[in-house]
Amino acid sequence: MQRTRGTVEPQPEKTNLSVWETSFRRKKKKTYKGSTQGESSPFINSDGDGDYYYDGKNMALFEEEMDSTPMVSSFLNKLANYTNLTQGVREHEEAEYEDGIQRVAVMVPQMGTFIGVYLPCMQNILGVILFLRLTWIVGTAGILGSFAIVSMCCVCTLLTAISMSAIATNGVVPAGGSYYMISRSLGPEFGGAVGLCFYLGTTFAGSLYILGTIEILLLYIVPTASVFKEGEDAARLNNMRVYGTCCLLLMALVVFVGVKYVNKLALVFLSCVFLSIMATYAGVIKTIIEPPEFNVCLLGNRSLRNDKFEICAKTEKNNTLTTELWSKFCDSEYPNATCDPFFDMNNLTEIRAIPGLLSGVIKDNLWGDYAPAGEPIQKKSLASVHDPDTPTDTHKPYVFNDIATYFTLLVGIYFPSVTGIMAGSNRSGDLRDAQRSIPIGTIMAILTTSFIYISCVVLFGACIEGVVLRDKFGYSVKKTPVIGVLAWPSPWVIVIGSFFSCCGAGLQSLTGAPRLLQAIARDGIIPFLQVFGHGKANGEPTWALLLTVGICEIGILIASLDAVAPILSMFFLMCYLFVNLACAVQTLLRTPNWRPRFKFYHWTLSFLGMSLCLSLMFISSWYYALVAILIAGCIYKYIEYRGAVKEWGDGIRGLSLNAARYALIRLEEVPLHTKNWRPQLLVFCKLDSDLAVKHPRLLSFTTQLKAGNGLTIVCSVLEGTYMTREKVAKNGEQSLKAAMAAERTKGFSHVVVSSNLRDGFSLLIQSAGLGGMKHNAVLMAWPAGWKQAGDSSARRNFIETVRETTAAHQALLVAKNIDHFPSNQEHLKGGTIDVWWIVHDGGLLMLLPFLLSQHKVWRKCKMRLFTVAQMDDNSIQMKKDLQMFLYQLRLDAEVEVVEMHDSDISAFTYEKTLKMEQRSQMLKQMQLSRTEREREAQLIHDRNTASHSANEKAAGAPPDRVHMTWTKEKLINEKNKHREGMGVKDMFNMKPNQSNVRRMHTAVKLNEVVVKKSQNSQLVLLNMPGPPRNKKGHENYMEFLEVLMDGLDRVLLVRGGGREVITIYS
Repeated sequence: MQRTRGTVEPQPEKTNLSVWETSFRRKKKKTYKGSTQGESSPFINSDGDGDYYYDGKNMALFEEEMDSTPMVSSFLNKLANYTNLTQGVREHEEAEYEDGIQRVAVMVPQMGTFIGVYLPCMQNILGVILFLRLTWIVGTAGILGSFAIVSMCCVCTLLTAISMSAIATNGVVPAGGSYYMISRSLGPEFGGAVGLCFYLGTTFAGSLYILGTIEILLLYIVPTASVFKEGEDAARLNNMRVYGTCCLLLMALVVFVGVKYVNKLALVFLSCVFLSIMATYAGVIKTIIEPPEFNVCLLGNRSLRNDKFEICAKTEKNNTLTTELWSKFCDSEYPNATCDPFFDMNNLTEIRAIPGLLSGVIKDNLWGDYAPAGEPIQKKSLASVHDPDTPTDTHKPYVFNDIATYFTLLVGIYFPSVTGIMAGSNRSGDLRDAQRSIPIGTIMAILTTSFIYISCVVLFGACIEGVVLRDKFGYSVKKTPVIGVLAWPSPWVIVIGSFFSCCGAGLQSLTGAPRLLQAIARDGIIPFLQVFGHGKANGEPTWALLLTVGICEIGILIASLDAVAPILSMFFLMCYLFVNLACAVQTLLRTPNWRPRFKFYHWTLSFLGMSLCLSLMFISSWYYALVAILIAGCIYKYIEYRGAVKEWGDGIRGLSLNAARYALIRLEEVPLHTKNWRPQLLVFCKLDSDLAVKHPRLLSFTTQLKAGNGLTIVCSVLEGTYMTREKVAKNGEQSLKAAMAAERTKGFSHVVVSSNLRDGFSLLIQSAGLGGMKHNAVLMAWPAGWKQAGDSSARRNFIETVRETTAAHQALLVAKNIDHFPSNQEHLKGGTIDVWWIVHDGGLLMLLPFLLSQHKVWRKCKMRLFTVAQMDDNSIQMKKDLQMFLYQLRLDAEVEVVEMHDSDISAFTYEKTLKMEQRSQMLKQMQLSRTEREREAQLIHDRNTASHSANEKAAGAPPDRVHMTWTKEKLINEKNKHREGMGVKDMFNMKPNQSNVRRMHTAVKLNEVVVKKSQNSQLVLLNMPGPPRNKKGHENYMEFLEVLMDGLDRVLLVRGGGREVITIYS
């Protein structure tokens, strides 16, 4: 069905689908606030309200799924009505709809490549450095050095633009620009860190442009407006601070009143930039015809400030009168005055400031001329006479180097002149076709500005005298900007043009930075920034603007354009580095969603751009680079620990998945060595009727045992079918995650639904984990209420779990009185962890206390190792051997050998065994009688049901047949009663099994020794005996364990997995 956008839609034809079209037209009018829902949907204006009903017949087969899978026509209808408004405009539009009345029609600007991307990038790239510092960089570094600086920076931004184009054309980029691209490609941690770095860079860029504005104002436009006069350098800095602060407040007021005024002036500012550049090229051409009449006065080979005098000579009128320059070097105006030695020994010469393009001065300017701070600017090709023992008087009218110059400093100062390549991506919402305009406009702007910068480097070096180029503020040319001396028709074209250019760039920075901070705050990934997400009713970021002004003021208080430039270079370089990283990661991962429309990219280009960004950071200023990395790292860790959890389908998550897959495959290829063995726990947690964890201390003990290392899978089993208990299982999993978070247990949670608990446990023991990351130990709580249970299921489940872990070669840890174990907040002040090493099953008993002692809860507990010696054992030698063994294992423990002599079986043991067997027999009889009663009731019910259809035939049957039927049933009942009576009678006359008596004897005697030695210990670790191989005797197994642990508070039964887990070798 065809539709015309922006016009009234025609009435649809009556079809079977008309109901759905009407419903979706109604929903089309609704808008959404917030970004989370839009990101999770395949299209931005998606709705999810209401239940759908479809009354047609053509699609009846799919009608029950219409709410989750809409028809294709509805899907295309939503895409056709998508409007890519910018964030602020969209919120303003929603605010107007809140009262139900549309007051202002919001027109969405649709800009093309030239207006929307090319010109904004040009305006942001060309600016203050070009007009105020490029000539100085060329004079200091030379043409070749400047060419290297410009080439490195331009190549860096070009490679970044290629990566950015790939990311920007891989879907819609809403408000936030570069922050949005990085965060959605590298995740919230990287996105937040780099987003804040980009915000700080943009804010300091505002400081840079404001300082440039004030420098032009106070040096070239209104030199008499200085507030401070004393001490030229200090006064200049203080004047910059005062006027810079006033300018910042004025610009902030303009931005606060309305961005529309800034946008209206943008074309004026851009025109100033282009007029200034055209005037520069025109001046270069004019030097071929007629060089400008600007001369430089040199004393010997030193350049002089000719803003202090008019005539470049010592005397005039036939050497009878001294000049103004004489009085500056001598103590009086008379010819016989005492003068500066350098002034006496050297002559004054006057040379052209702009020799011209054909003068050959390019040869002198090929190489750099770096100098320390406070040294006069000199023309090295001229000879001069000076006394090396006489220091240079800084109060004489020489032109001095204000700062020490070196190559890396110049890189940091120049780099801000190539920033601004993100201007197009930041306006993606205003573009007619962003996926076409952003790559073309950005790359063309970079190529154009690179040509301008490189040509300016060559032309400046070919036209301007070297001492003039190195004169940063133009003191030697009547306090005129050096580029203004070259420009045609007047230096004022450059002065006025650069002034308005810096004003416009400063306003753009103060406009863009608060919106970037607002986008970060509204994502909710950094909690303490959420207040900056609020603003005026139309979405203007008021609070973010205040913070931006405060940070910008810090840059203005520095008061030096040369000191601020490297700071913002760091932040921009870090942002560009992560743009390249994002493109490289996405390309190498080959994620299905990575389908950029811009095809001219490659991961090697992104990697090269990333390496170049990192190199430039440390070339510019290694200490600023470290500070920027530290700031980004702190923000990253803060978001990781305190920030909101976001799932944006980012590349780092994909990288983690690939790394995990690779590691899992490698783990499965090579069997695990004993030195790398650590308990990978499968923890069985029981959930109560409210789905709360019944024993949270089990998770505390897991945390203490693992100390955050290794694999932990916390599981629970629910009875039923998954179809009926799916939501309960998911809620239970959330409950497990919440309990794990509360107990600081790092790991995974899983809830399975099974027909019975036994099958669920078996399933988890067999299949939990993945590949090489499978559990090797099971941790569970002792089923304390197994005696009181009405049935024997708890006992059977436990015994079968022991058998299955043994069959799977997995260790088993069973904690008795788990609720008495210490929490993570407790710190045990002392005590012992007692290990009772009865049999050797891999050394797990000795490894566990060591692992526990690594945690703060158990750190102050000492380990004691007990072992049992029989009659024919040498207990003294056993103790020595054991001490040597522990020494080789690097374990600190107190060793004690306990002697257990053979003794007669006591009457107490005999009686306890007899009671145990009688109880087991009684439970069997009760279970048997209950089963037979259920079977008999079912038989009578089946017979009664089956006899309804044969009642008449049964009535005509002979009486003896009926009598025989009832006699048979009575016979069955009588047999059952007789069997029960005989069972009870035998139970009271039975004798205990000798094997059980011996086992009970062992449990009683061992318990007596353990209680005597370890009753007051903080934790007792015991070898857990396995269940009998003959399943007929398993009903007494748990009774033996109860006797073994009787009288002890905290007990951990340990059963090894059948392999060595500790070794004496390195």
